[in-house]
Amino acid sequence: MKFLLDMCVASNLLNKTLVDLGHDVLSAYAGYTTASDESLLELALQEDRILVTNDKDFGELVFSLRRPHPCIVRLDGMTVDEEAAAMQNLIAGFAPAMRERAIIVVTVSHVRVRTAVDN
Repeated sequence: MKFLLDMCVASNLLNKTLVDLGHDVLSAYAGYTTASDESLLELALQEDRILVTNDKDFGELVFSLRRPHPCIVRLDGMTVDEEAAAMQNLIAGFAPAMRERAIIVVTVSHVRVRTAVDN
């Protein structure tokens, strides 16, 4: 899978975890530090990347403003170690949803998958 890590989740540990699992990872730290949420959303869509964030603003872009989007994973209220573990578990258990335009919210104890929003 291909991932785009938003600045708020672009830890070295999460990046390394995903790369070690064989995934293509682009971090917002790699030239996109000042990119807007809309720009990151567009980049992820163009490059067919799963956007990983903890920012709720992407929900407004998708649900309120009806912006086209790839799969968005929002890691909610976790430490860096928990984010890395959560992504490993998410990939193992929810890969089909991640290949779609689902919106996935992950907490330490719960995963909520919302199917694609028609644009």
